[in-house]
Amino acid sequence: MNKNTGLSHLIEQFLNAQVAEFDAAENTILAYKHDIGHYANWLAKKNYSFLKADQTQITEYIIYCSDVGLASSTRARRLSALKKIYSFGYDEGWCKINPAIKISGPKKNKTLPKTLTTAEVSKLLEVSANVGRTSNDRKRNHCMMHLLYATGMRVTELVSLPASAVRGDPNMILIKGKGNKERMVPLTSISRTLMSEWLLIRDGMDTLNRKKTGSTSKFLFLSNSSKGYLTRHRFYKLVKEIALNSNIAPNKVSPHTLRHAFATHLLGNGADLRTIQTLLGHTDISTTEIYTHVLDERLKSLVFNHHPLSKM
Repeated sequence: MNKNTGLSHLIEQFLNAQVAEFDAAENTILAYKHDIGHYANWLAKKNYSFLKADQTQITEYIIYCSDVGLASSTRARRLSALKKIYSFGYDEGWCKINPAIKISGPKKNKTLPKTLTTAEVSKLLEVSANVGRTSNDRKRNHCMMHLLYATGMRVTELVSLPASAVRGDPNMILIKGKGNKERMVPLTSISRTLMSEWLLIRDGMDTLNRKKTGSTSKFLFLSNSSKGYLTRHRFYKLVKEIALNSNIAPNKVSPHTLRHAFATHLLGNGADLRTIQTLLGHTDISTTEIYTHVLDERLKSLVFNHHPLSKM
């Protein structure tokens, strides 16, 4: 390896390889970049070398992360990023050994996903029709909330959905998920209606933009953002606003909470895990099995709160 090659260039090589070889998603790449950058800055303050770091120094960094109060899930993610880049570095000949290979990560605390009752979701969907500065905004917000709950999409999948995926009033839509893996999800009748209504508005907006700027957008929820569609952050704030207007605690509601609600409500109404796994786009069914525990906890709560003997 050229000694004059900067560390930032090495990290960039690693990130590029994750995209090229493993089809890593943009959010994954951003997480790697952030976590490895944090580690590199810590090494620099300690006058340690990135390529000459040993197991002791990496363990010291993980302990430091614990001391400053980072959650075990965050520490585990950071160690995972270090294992990957050092493995890559060893294969590329940057370093003589992989110093992270034998380090065990912190155990992740198993927490049940937050979810919502069907009544709470119904309220959110109802109120979403009245949240927004303009009539078009309100139509868009109403459509997005219904689509999110009807399909269980990840928020990135929702905001970046191409308009071509929903043309022709389909009963099912094709979603491109993590790692560009595709899956089909069915639509409810109301989500199809709202989507068709929004598509007419969206096409009108796109035509107007083309006349003004000469450019057009391929996205269903187009915007003036750098990506060309409504950002995840903006939609996250919209969901919080809708929760507030629904008299539901905003800290209880997020786009991901609605994805959890989609899965939990399906399971509670008799859907099998394999079907839910397919609809959510989970690679491993063990990820989907967490929803059985959510139902178990709810059943326990019902017994403890309503069984006559529980009061004795």
